[in-house]
Amino acid sequence: MFQPNDPFLLGVNYWPRRKAMYWWKHFDPAEVREEFTIIRDLGLTIVRIFLLWEDFQPTPDTINPQALDDLVTVADIAAELDLKLNVTFFTGHMSGPNWIPSWMLLPDEPMPAHVKQVVSDEKIVNCGYRNPFSDPTVMDAEERLLRAVVPRLVGHSGLGLWNLGNEPDLVAHPPTAEAGRAWVRRMAGVIRELDKATLITCGMHTPSLIMEIGFHVNDVFSEVDLAVMHGYPMYAEGWATGPLDPHFVPGLCALTSALSGKPTLAEEFGGCTEAPGNPSKVWEWTAYGEPRTQFMASEEDFAAYIAQVLPNLVEVGSQGAVLWCFADYVEELWDKPPCKESIHERFFGLVRPDGSLKPHAEVLKQFAATNPVIKTATRKISLDVPADEYYEDPIRHAWKAYQEFLNH
Repeated sequence: MFQPNDPFLLGVNYWPRRKAMYWWKHFDPAEVREEFTIIRDLGLTIVRIFLLWEDFQPTPDTINPQALDDLVTVADIAAELDLKLNVTFFTGHMSGPNWIPSWMLLPDEPMPAHVKQVVSDEKIVNCGYRNPFSDPTVMDAEERLLRAVVPRLVGHSGLGLWNLGNEPDLVAHPPTAEAGRAWVRRMAGVIRELDKATLITCGMHTPSLIMEIGFHVNDVFSEVDLAVMHGYPMYAEGWATGPLDPHFVPGLCALTSALSGKPTLAEEFGGCTEAPGNPSKVWEWTAYGEPRTQFMASEEDFAAYIAQVLPNLVEVGSQGAVLWCFADYVEELWDKPPCKESIHERFFGLVRPDGSLKPHAEVLKQFAATNPVIKTATRKISLDVPADEYYEDPIRHAWKAYQEFLNH
């Protein structure tokens, strides 16, 4: 875990603007070097990348050697540019759809009710799949993937963090919170067997603070080294004070720290923006067969939001800020998942599709130039119930904690 007065971590979640989730299938090291250079020049130091599961493990018993080689190339480029990678396994859920290897599919079972779309081998499929947190075949395969990847990067100067997942409950719920904790313990144990130095985390998000999903943040972060949280005020209507509530993400970090007893990294937050020059507005369309609305910030409004969030994160003792995401996606991707249905996912970037910087990228660059450091929290949340009791009614406790946070 990082300590007060260490550099405040600044980074970005990464998919290439020309490839999105199809990156590993069409890997281009020159593209990575070009875009990582933009990230470096903004003053950022952490890049979170995602190992799309089917690209790295085409069958439960085999690992794609080319994907492993390409991952090492990414780490080499990161090291050349003084960047560190946050390497996220078992992806899994990403930007709306769940990207599931074909060997996990259950063709005769329905798609889980909470899932918007399943993509496998670049095709949309309408069926269920094995639970990665309880199915023995899948859990053995997960260990196999860890044992293939970790030795390739252990000790690499481009490696910063190991990450056990991206909002894993959106793929499936463990049958119980005890099973969720056991899964985290097992996978973290495999990594520690192979790499005793690199910190381990697991990418949890707002639902893990407000509902029973089989992952309790106090349990998860007791099994790994670093507490992290993902959150977006524009998805928290009725809780956040507005779609650009600058206290929401810091409040989530403070609440996560109160539950876990550890400082928290804001590992994923951000927002989708309107075209340059357009005012903020709410979009309406149909996605995955249902009506959808989405707040789209003007570029200027969103830059002002980020300018407030960053110092607020320092105030709550956060370990750093990692924005979602690097780039808006090129139009050639708009007829493919996730962009076809989740049209707002086209516009979350620090850079536009042509690579030009949005105003909030400049805000991030200016903040990085101040050389911010991690500070002991001066603004905290204190819970009036133990962590286990918290999960008897998490939304009530979270709401109460956030209101008190806002009032102080």
